[in-house]
Amino acid sequence: MPDDIGNELPHVLNVLWGRAKPKGRGRTPALSLERVVAAAIALADEEGLAALSMARLAERLGCAPMSLYRHVAGKDDLQLFMLNAACGPPPEFGTAPADWRGSLTRWAVELFGVYRRHPWIVQLVNSPPVDPGQLAWLDAALRALGGTPLAWRARFSVVMLVLHYVRGAAQLLTSLSAEPEERADGAYAALLTELAHPGRFPALARAIEAGVFDPHAGAAPDDDFRAGLDHLLDGVGVAIERAAQA
Repeated sequence: MPDDIGNELPHVLNVLWGRAKPKGRGRTPALSLERVVAAAIALADEEGLAALSMARLAERLGCAPMSLYRHVAGKDDLQLFMLNAACGPPPEFGTAPADWRGSLTRWAVELFGVYRRHPWIVQLVNSPPVDPGQLAWLDAALRALGGTPLAWRARFSVVMLVLHYVRGAAQLLTSLSAEPEERADGAYAALLTELAHPGRFPALARAIEAGVFDPHAGAAPDDDFRAGLDHLLDGVGVAIERAAQA
């Protein structure tokens, strides 16, 4: 990264890219940036992003709120540190794996798992990624398509398509309810049965009648996710075949 670009980055990004030291380093504080971020992730996992505040985090860590500001400038910086750390490392692929579909499927399933473990992430990822953690996942997805004849722009479009599918599926599960999934799905199915009159929504009514929204009649959320992903990748496969014949 050129120095002039690095100089324009916020301090939090310079820290994440190794271009600056964490604020608390060198003062031998009782806390560390890693401990602060880990505690924030645990709090958001357990109680949701709305419960995360500097005061609640300080209480969890057993310190004064002002002690946190030795490590992070504020909540916005803290959330970026959380995003970078919570994603974890992406699956490893070569630069041109022979099985593009298996590689991209693994990428999507593992990312879906990240979102399921940390539901608050989908509330924060509302801008293009600039931290190394998220960019590592983007790089891995592009490498999964490295053995295909797709042009780079087409590869990026495919990755965005899969990413939005994964993120949308995770967001839907997160937004349904804080209750157990089966109970939430059952309540939604009952509500749709009451509201979706066949005269106004004929196709939706038939889907409801077929048990599409019944948690006891269909597949588990992960199974539905995998089925949708397979349909999506079928289309990607067609595009790859066309590119090979061009």
